[in-house]
Amino acid sequence: MEKFPRVEVGEVSLPRIIVGSNWFLGYSHTSAAKDRFIKEYQNRDRIADVLEVFLRYGINAVMAPPSDLMAEAIEEAQQRTGKQIIAIYTPGPDSDGEETGLVEGIKWSAEHGGTFCFPHQSFTDPRVDRRTRSIEDIEPWLQMIREHGMIPGLSTHMPETIVYADRCNLDLASYTQAYNALGFLCPVETDWIAHIVQQAKKPVMIIKPLAAGRLLPPTGLAFVWSTIREQDMVVIGTLTPYEAEEDIEISLALLEKRAAGVKLQNTRSKKSLIDT
Repeated sequence: MEKFPRVEVGEVSLPRIIVGSNWFLGYSHTSAAKDRFIKEYQNRDRIADVLEVFLRYGINAVMAPPSDLMAEAIEEAQQRTGKQIIAIYTPGPDSDGEETGLVEGIKWSAEHGGTFCFPHQSFTDPRVDRRTRSIEDIEPWLQMIREHGMIPGLSTHMPETIVYADRCNLDLASYTQAYNALGFLCPVETDWIAHIVQQAKKPVMIIKPLAAGRLLPPTGLAFVWSTIREQDMVVIGTLTPYEAEEDIEISLALLEKRAAGVKLQNTRSKKSLIDT
């Protein structure tokens, strides 16, 4: 089985696809009803089933918030396969904005084997100061992450975060950035985000590549893979093992410039397109 391409981030080898967790934990960006469906459907074993598919291709990195369910699923997948998963945790503040939530999240991430720790955009983005072109009071948090034995990064939806982090030479290995063909959750035009990603001093992890399910995988993945650099990565979440298989094959085909070996949907409205 073909192994997925890898890059080096903070002296750690990572696959260019990173497993996202929104479709494991119930963050659909669609509706409360869809969130509820995900939460009621998913459990440790179903998440581990999906992780097993990624691991078969050497895709052994997962991005998630601190979550006991995710920690259990990661452990289950590791036990089944004998392969180690690299955890990229994204702790954030409490719901009322209290920083104690981030402190506890950093501690939890370290205790649950986190290799990387990226403060969530709900913590990072409010600290982006366009007047001073800096990220206020972020250095102590990056230092705290180092002190807990993890590699720091920053999770963001704002391309200014990348620009200012580079300008200030912050001690971090990578950043996330929302980027997709629809511009979903992108604060500026997609050509501007592409420019920022291409100029970044560190590798970038692209999140929301399919605009939270609003784009078909061939469309959304073709856009992202064709406009990022060889050192950048794509974070993608899938609900089922079948979706994981498809997204991996489509991505490999795009990177190798070949047709994807993915079966098309066969609906009644397409009968006239089938040559019998």
